Amino acid sequence: MHKIAALLAATSLALSACAEPAVAEEAVNAPAATRVAKEAKGLKTAVFAGGCFWGVEGVFSHVKGVTSAVSGYHGGNAASAKYDLVSSGVTDHAEAVRITYDPAVVRYDQLLRIFFSVVADPTLKNRQGPDTGAHYRSAIVPMNAEQAAVAKAYIAQLGKAGIWKNPIVTRIEAYKAFYPAEAYHQDYMAINPTSRYIVRWDAPKVAALKAMFPTHYRAGFLRDAG
Repeated sequence: MHKIAALLAATSLALSACAEPAVAEEAVNAPAATRVAKEAKGLKTAVFAGGCFWGVEGVFSHVKGVTSAVSGYHGGNAASAKYDLVSSGVTDHAEAVRITYDPAVVRYDQLLRIFFSVVADPTLKNRQGPDTGAHYRSAIVPMNAEQAAVAKAYIAQLGKAGIWKNPIVTRIEAYKAFYPAEAYHQDYMAINPTSRYIVRWDAPKVAALKAMFPTHYRAGFLRDAG
């Protein structure tokens, strides 16, 4: 019953958010990174926060080379890593997605380019689309020194490129523990393709990925095995 109640609450939140007036996010053609990631062979992990984790997970689940995408919480402690608390804005968590990827197929700098092009508007502070609050902040969470160097260089590159009229406010945050979200949040876009929220806010991001990054696009949705 608890899971059913939580699902109903989440659905209610999503529908109410969709009903709010908001400016539509537009995909941008972010440039290829001049600082290319130099990553050793083997699967790597990356964490991204860019508003509601349904869309972040949805986009990366369609990227070739990504082998896992898990919605969750980053920035706070274990006790507060619960949807009802995080969504109320009383924790330090951001809704985030932990992905596992093969750098032989898609490098970290290419993931960053996809993130800034179709996932999140980096000029919005503590909001994305219709969702507001610090838990919807956009943030890059490097998992090692190479990722940190690449992320810092790429954000600086974007700042000089003048793509957006407003300054970039996406933060680079030090990694803390990542806590997977409740089961009903996982693979949400694949399970709920006709959700008003998904249709309005997240499906266009996947369409933009397909149009702008055809060599990185995977038609099938990667379901998380966990």
